[in-house]
Amino acid sequence: MIFTALILFVCRLVAVTPVPGLDGRKLAEYFGSVASSGGGSSVLGLYSLFTGGALEQCAVGALGIMPYISATIILQLLSAVIPALNKMVREEGGRAKFTAYGRYLTVILCLGQSLMLAIGWENPERAFQGFSGHLVVLDNVWQYRLQTVFILTAGTLLLMWLGEQITERGIGNGVSLVITIGILARLPNAIQSLFSQFFIQKTFKWLHGGILVILLFGVVAAVVAITQGQRRIPVQYAQRAVGRQVFSGSSSFLPLKINYAGVMPVIFAQAILMFPGLILEKLSALNPSVTAFAALARLFVPGGAVHLTGEALMILFFSYFWVATQFNELQISDDLKKYGGYIPGVRPGVATSDFLHAAMSRITFAGAVFLVGIAILPSLLTNYLKIDSGVAQFFGGTSMLITVGVLLDTLRQVESYLLMRHYDGFLKRGKIKGR
Repeated sequence: MIFTALILFVCRLVAVTPVPGLDGRKLAEYFGSVASSGGGSSVLGLYSLFTGGALEQCAVGALGIMPYISATIILQLLSAVIPALNKMVREEGGRAKFTAYGRYLTVILCLGQSLMLAIGWENPERAFQGFSGHLVVLDNVWQYRLQTVFILTAGTLLLMWLGEQITERGIGNGVSLVITIGILARLPNAIQSLFSQFFIQKTFKWLHGGILVILLFGVVAAVVAITQGQRRIPVQYAQRAVGRQVFSGSSSFLPLKINYAGVMPVIFAQAILMFPGLILEKLSALNPSVTAFAALARLFVPGGAVHLTGEALMILFFSYFWVATQFNELQISDDLKKYGGYIPGVRPGVATSDFLHAAMSRITFAGAVFLVGIAILPSLLTNYLKIDSGVAQFFGGTSMLITVGVLLDTLRQVESYLLMRHYDGFLKRGKIKGR
């Protein structure tokens, strides 16, 4: 645990160490004004959330760990359509090659994204709407570009390596903890903003505070319930003989998670919805005489009715898309048949795969509807209750889903270590209720 805490401290140093040749104070002031005006739910606020505020500071870790996560997601999706990758993941020793391919792809993504970010910092008035001033303090533009590209790439690779060290030698999933510690780093600012709204600006009263506390506990309880929720399909194994050994029949269950896709549908939906607004804003700037572009761009403003409706529909789509690409009911059915297992009342083979497909489709709908509610809740709090976006993000959205999921996973690992050392765990019976 001490090792994990020290590594996370180093990750925070990477997120606040500025890139040489850049004046990050101006960009931090700009992000502060955007958040105060309710723009924290935009793509800039989303990306800054995953980088732990490093993007605002023009820091070494401005790209964050997202290129590595993007590379891993790309390879996982490709493994569902490319048989060679799927076979590599399943065979012995193939996981190491798969991880190595993810690292190579991370370097390629880092080089491309860091170059785009360097050019964006070089022309901040084009990259950040409403920004005025200059960020680059170096005279040689090519020296600045090369230096920034290599530093940002090295920062992401360092965060990737630190996350792997936590996974190997610490407690918890390292990459997930790196993202979570960046999200929690915003908690002091959220508390300060909430304190200002209650005691300085006095826009809220104690009744509002009580409602917010109840809402926070309710959202956390709902996220925990859905994250842990699963449908257990009973599986019966018949008696079988392997050589001279005879294995007696047994019963087990097949757990189907309600929220199988996790936070991925929300990330995909928010990442894709940023493009229509950005493209329409660029077209409006290039053609000021065409008022249709500006009108359409206003429709895709984060928090608007069109944006929220599109986000809800895309979350539903990507929830089923992720299950369709990652949940292989045919393979599960074949494995059950191979080892003599069957679902009571269901024939082995095609009937079993159809049964699993129907069951997964029903529970995925429930998980997707829950994700829609959690994803749009911060926007509703910001737009209708006038809560600061930095505070509202802790009542739902990606930050809440990631934080609760990672903390639950870390809690399970800590409990397993305690049980290995002959302790009873966090409760007297050595087992947390509901697991």
